[in-house]
Amino acid sequence: MTISTKGRYALRIMMDLAGHMGETVKLKDVAARQELSEKYMEQIIAVLNKAGYVRSTRGAQGGYQLVKEPESYSVGMILRLTEGSLAPVECLAENALPCDRSGKCATVEIYRKIYDAINQVIDNTTLQDLIDIEARKAANDYVI
Repeated sequence: MTISTKGRYALRIMMDLAGHMGETVKLKDVAARQELSEKYMEQIIAVLNKAGYVRSTRGAQGGYQLVKEPESYSVGMILRLTEGSLAPVECLAENALPCDRSGKCATVEIYRKIYDAINQVIDNTTLQDLIDIEARKAANDYVI
């Protein structure tokens, strides 16, 4: 399983908006800070907006802002929205077709453990946790 740029960029966009809580942020400003394509970000923000994760405001002072506090969004919520299933194999994905080998397949057990571990991490890590990690890393990034 590989997380695409869509999922990775969605996390970065959400983190950027979280860093500007209470403000309406222009997408071009997020693009500049995150060094991302504004055109590609428009596609991602549309998905986030449709899901109700962000709110858009039109007009000269328009832009985007988070609907909820950063601790209300799990990494899993954002990645599943943008990536779909995060299952390492098709047979574990939601709405997977029945597999003829499911009763005797030994490898599915290791894939299930991998999937459970992934879900444990992403469902228990919030946007606020990522912001805190980023702040700690920035604090250690100094030059004398």
